[in-house]
Amino acid sequence: MISKEERAAELYEVIRACRLCALAETRTHAVPGEGPLDAEVMCIGEAPGLNEDRQGRPFVGAAGQFLTELLAEAGLRRDEVYICNVLKCRPPGNRDPLPGEIAACAEYLDLQIDLVDPLVIVTLGRFSMARWFPQQTISRIHGKPKVVDGRYIVPMYHTAAALHQGALRQVLVEDFRNLRGVIARARHGDYQSAGAAPAVSAAPEPREALAPGPGIRADGPPAPPTAVAARQVPNRAPDPPRPAGPRRPDREAPAPAEPRQISFFDQDT
Repeated sequence: MISKEERAAELYEVIRACRLCALAETRTHAVPGEGPLDAEVMCIGEAPGLNEDRQGRPFVGAAGQFLTELLAEAGLRRDEVYICNVLKCRPPGNRDPLPGEIAACAEYLDLQIDLVDPLVIVTLGRFSMARWFPQQTISRIHGKPKVVDGRYIVPMYHTAAALHQGALRQVLVEDFRNLRGVIARARHGDYQSAGAAPAVSAAPEPREALAPGPGIRADGPPAPPTAVAARQVPNRAPDPPRPAGPRRPDREAPAPAEPRQISFFDQDT
């Protein structure tokens, strides 16, 4: 039986060789993600930046250093958390991800979520937020958890936003402090109080669009959108529904379950 580590290694190889969209032509390195495969918390950002593209690792620049500080506010170390992005390759000039690029990477993210199966997913920025909170603005819902498929989804500002807008720094600090309680509830299978997250700081917040679109990413300068010849990602077989009832209360005593099988779609070479 193939192990989680073997499945992850195979997935990362596929991502590094991926040519499903035009970003393959401009990247230095694809950035699959990193972290323990049994992590209770998964952080999902938007896309690699300049430093990530150079090193092939997520969140290694100033925004990554701030993320490490924020995780400490939640009682977590970085090496306890699985970290990845919606896009696996850097858009030129750090522009916003395009819809075709997000679609091209969607199955990779699906497989990572299936593989890690975290108790809590923290979305960083509006592009990862939009997957679970369509037609919502991050300034209205940041820090407010939602239960989807038996796990908590917590939308947060991207850490890079606080580097450009100092008023957001304390907002993020307070949201991550409140994350402690969300994690504790998830460990005990408590999903009844998902909408009762503590209020966060009333610091001034930026105006935003309802849905992601071309423009300026939080972690880089503006750049004009470019056309992307995105290829259609073949449909995956639907995952079986999660069983009713609370998730396991403690990761040290997981309920026995057969590992999920992952399948990789054909790619152009």
